[in-house]
Amino acid sequence: MSSTLSRRDFVATSAGLVIAFRLPSRSLPAELDDATFSPNAWIRIASDGSVTLTVDKSEMGQGSQTGLAMILAEELEADWSRVRLGPVPENAAGWSRRMSTGGSTAIRTSWEPLRKAGAAAREMLLDAAASTWDVDRASCRAERGVVVHSASKRRLTYGKLVAKAAQLPIPKDAPLKDPKDFRLLGTRVPRLDTPAKVDGSAVFGIDVKVPGMLIASIERCPVFGGKLKSYDATKAKAVPGVRAVVALEPSPWTGTGASAPWAAGCAAGVAVVADTYWQAVTGRRALEIQWDEGEAASLDSDGIRAQFVKLADQPGVEARKDGDAATTLAGAAKRVEAVYEVPFLHHATMEPMTCTASVSADGCDIWVPTQNQTRAQEVAAELTGLPKEQVRIHTTFLGGGFGRRLEPDFVSEAVRVAKAAGAPVKVIWSREDDVQHGFYRPATYNRFAAALDAGGSPVAWTHRIVAPPILLKFGPLDKGIDRTLIDGASNLPYAIPNVLVDQVAVDLLPVPRGFWRSVGISQNAFVTECFFDEVAVAAGKDPYELRRQLLRDKPRHLRTLELAAQKAGWGTPLPAGHGRGIALAEWAPTTCAQVAEVSVTPDGGVRVHRVVCAVDCGPTVNVGQIEAQLQGGIVFGLTAALYGEITIDRGRVKQSNFTDYPMLHIEEMPVVEVHVVPSDDKQGGIGEPSVGPVAPAVCNAIFAATGKRIRRLPVGKIAAT
Repeated sequence: MSSTLSRRDFVATSAGLVIAFRLPSRSLPAELDDATFSPNAWIRIASDGSVTLTVDKSEMGQGSQTGLAMILAEELEADWSRVRLGPVPENAAGWSRRMSTGGSTAIRTSWEPLRKAGAAAREMLLDAAASTWDVDRASCRAERGVVVHSASKRRLTYGKLVAKAAQLPIPKDAPLKDPKDFRLLGTRVPRLDTPAKVDGSAVFGIDVKVPGMLIASIERCPVFGGKLKSYDATKAKAVPGVRAVVALEPSPWTGTGASAPWAAGCAAGVAVVADTYWQAVTGRRALEIQWDEGEAASLDSDGIRAQFVKLADQPGVEARKDGDAATTLAGAAKRVEAVYEVPFLHHATMEPMTCTASVSADGCDIWVPTQNQTRAQEVAAELTGLPKEQVRIHTTFLGGGFGRRLEPDFVSEAVRVAKAAGAPVKVIWSREDDVQHGFYRPATYNRFAAALDAGGSPVAWTHRIVAPPILLKFGPLDKGIDRTLIDGASNLPYAIPNVLVDQVAVDLLPVPRGFWRSVGISQNAFVTECFFDEVAVAAGKDPYELRRQLLRDKPRHLRTLELAAQKAGWGTPLPAGHGRGIALAEWAPTTCAQVAEVSVTPDGGVRVHRVVCAVDCGPTVNVGQIEAQLQGGIVFGLTAALYGEITIDRGRVKQSNFTDYPMLHIEEMPVVEVHVVPSDDKQGGIGEPSVGPVAPAVCNAIFAATGKRIRRLPVGKIAAT
């Protein structure tokens, strides 16, 4: 808070007290200059004692909105039963930062600002009570939405105090509670969004209804980068209920200046607009279309891999260089080498992409399950020619995000179709649309080498990453490096004196890429932790013990690893045919370690029986939320490890639905145990960290059970020989 705040910095009405405060951008340092204060979030305490928190975070199942409310309620000393969440604000341009939700940043970037805001409001209410009673301020205390005068036992609810509190100055440095006095934080609290999702009142993107709304289904070019050559809509228009047919040229997502040719965002297509979804789909199937498939029509997965293999022979841009790995390798007592590969992956959100738009001369309304309100607003403003402030983004619940809904391609489609149709239009993607027209996690090809000294200790490590960058769509790479591709590789935590990590960018590949849950960790945790196991075996050492030895300077990593191993019973006997594997990953600064117990059936099927997960995320907010996020990340990562793969043929995605892009079934779900490391270290996120370690833990367990190494995902069936 700032001592220079005027009354304009908060709104006082007869109905309550409103205090505005700033939430820092995740790209800014935690220490913000007070001179740059620009309120963009607020708390409101009403005369009935209810507390409403309004922030810019989307709810996509992760539960962070409840966590944010808990942080506020703790310092405010609010009655938790009276805490509410306000709707996500409609005007992203009115905020001092970009409105988006991703990267496990919601809690950690809001921890300090929300605590300060809650404490400031609490102090104002205490001052108001002391003034009302004409007593010493120190004789008053706040608890559960009430101010109590300790000597006389008099009590005033917050609702009775808000009018007077609204006339007081906002304190600059309100004292924060000692963590030992927390009542809510660090406990297990039911989520605020659960009741609406149980009783059916929650509105997701697919649920939106607007007066006069039509439904659109879009036939898109099946080939990456293809264009519309010609179409005949005669039969489509003859379908009852069809109101319009709209041709769509490829449309760039805007707001950041995309530079890569594959970053066009929206594929060319033809939209059929009708009264109902089924009428729109029926009309879409009746379209007669000819496509200009372009150069990508010859692209296939084998060709992409061949390109990766060829590029792996050339040096990359150095992301990390410690010592002299090349010389050490040349003179090593023992050398270990391997190649690891991961495929393209799709997000497969439960709710496919959908967006509703209404465009008029004086405004544009968009109802959308988005992770990125700012970019959605920018795209709509450019497409309509309206000022950004006249584009209103109504954020619904999201049926899953995982990074896919950071992209605004489906927003662009809805705005253009609604504009052409002259009516509100909801664009609904089918599951096939969703699988075949996504923004995919990059495939990568990883070449490793490690050197062991005469005592079996690793003394050199090299890792070359060949992959198509994600960040090219935002402009040129910083010094030739895409940091999302090296995360989890360049920050290898083990104390190895000579390390070289370099990256070779495949920058002309036309497959659209995007952020996938845990981003680079999802690939690099698998490849680095599996290769580390190979190094441990070559050194004749227990994989867990070697990790412990080389984490001597990383106490946070070490205690997380040790807790996972202890809880899993590392080293204790297992049933015949079972194996244990261990893995560690960091989504800075959160550390996560997992131990998997696995068996392999006679026909090569992999059965994961148990996953023990330990995490150090610093100060905790909602223990139930932490457990749910870690469990969800394990399911997400395990599905990808066992089954996930997007393959390309003739420039097209071959997969189309859950029949050929399968999810983990309930009967395949292992027992998952989550253990939180008590920690006062820097707070970290929780949505991403558990995705990465599960694949290497499982694959290392497969080796322990069978002696077979898995160096290419998905695991599939284990060969008999």
